[in-house]
Amino acid sequence: MILISHRGNLNGMNTERENSPDYIEEALSHGFDVEIDVWDISGSYFLGHDEPKYLVKKNFLKNEHLWCHAKNIQGLYSMLKDSIHCFWHQEDDVTLTSEGYIWTYPGKDLTKNSIAVLSETKPDVAVAGICSDYVIKLI
Repeated sequence: MILISHRGNLNGMNTERENSPDYIEEALSHGFDVEIDVWDISGSYFLGHDEPKYLVKKNFLKNEHLWCHAKNIQGLYSMLKDSIHCFWHQEDDVTLTSEGYIWTYPGKDLTKNSIAVLSETKPDVAVAGICSDYVIKLI
């Protein structure tokens, strides 16, 4: 099962550090995948949840252990063009990632190809992965 740190968080939310490149690297160094929020502003990639904060290079995003949540439509378009694993969603029950995983909103039905989002416990059904702010507790 793929364990995905939500914005770099390992053991609870840390809004001061979420989506920062060093925080993401820390989560990766612990062996977790990481979901990050990505913007494309005037042809440059930025990380940040509510706004673009951290400028990053395309090669940073091409890491196979990153799950890039496009925060604007240009970000989605650019990441698809650049072959970066990404997805777009707002209030959808599910969305399909560019690699074919079913990114599933909390509390919605799960499949063996689903990523259970913001789960603090392992689901009762088999899933492909879990994305959590408490990912370290799922080991």
